[in-house]
Amino acid sequence: MATPPKTLILIHGFSSSFEHNWRSNGWVDILADFGCDAPEIDLPGHGSSPASSDPADYADVPEALFKSLPGSPPYDAVGFSIGAQQVLRMAIAHPDSFRRIALLGIGDSVFGNNDTQVIIDALEAENEPEDVHLRLFRRLAATTHSDVPSLVAFLKRPRPTIDEAMLAKVTCPVLVVLGDRDEPSAERLVAALPSAELVTLPGVDHFATPSDFGAIDATMRFFDLD
Repeated sequence: MATPPKTLILIHGFSSSFEHNWRSNGWVDILADFGCDAPEIDLPGHGSSPASSDPADYADVPEALFKSLPGSPPYDAVGFSIGAQQVLRMAIAHPDSFRRIALLGIGDSVFGNNDTQVIIDALEAENEPEDVHLRLFRRLAATTHSDVPSLVAFLKRPRPTIDEAMLAKVTCPVLVVLGDRDEPSAERLVAALPSAELVTLPGVDHFATPSDFGAIDATMRFFDLD
C-alpha cells in the first residue's frame, strides 16, 4: 500500500476558484481530517490570482502552475475539468515530478482543441444564453466574482494538442473520474495512459462532479486516504 500524502495539490475548474471548487464542497475539511494539507492555488486569471486581459499572460499555464507548486516533488494532485487538463499537462512535461494524479470531469475531449468561442460569447453577452451549460459558466463567474476579461483572455491562450505519445510519458498511477452524464467516453484517454483506472459516476453531470460523494470517495481511496 502506498503512503498517504501529507499534501494534495487541488486545481479547480474554469471560472471557479479554490474556495468555490474545493473548500465549499468539503474537500479541504475532509483532507484535514486525514492529516493532509491542501494549499490554496488558483488558476491564473481566477480567484485570488492577478487579473489580466492579455492572452499572452496565459501563454503557458501548466508551466506557470508547476513553478508555483509549494514544497518539493513528487507531487500528488487532483484537477477538475480545465484544472484536470492542467494537471495532466504538468505530468506530461514533468513525469518524474508526480506520484499520483486524479483527473475529474475530463475524458476523450483532451485530444481535441475544443472551440471556446461559444463560452466567450456567453460570458460577454448582455443576456444569459439559453444553453444550460453556458448559462452555468456565466453564473459561476458571477458567483465567484471573477474578472470576465481575465477569463476571456484565459480561454484565448495557446493550447497545444495532446496525443497518445504525450500521454505515454505519464507513467504514474492515474485516476479518471467521469459522470455518465458528462462526456460520452474516456476510453481513449484511459487506454493511452500507462497506468490508469476509470471510475464512472452514475447520474452525475459535469458541474456536479466536485460535490459528488462518489467522486470524493473514489479520490480519497485512490490516494489511500481512507
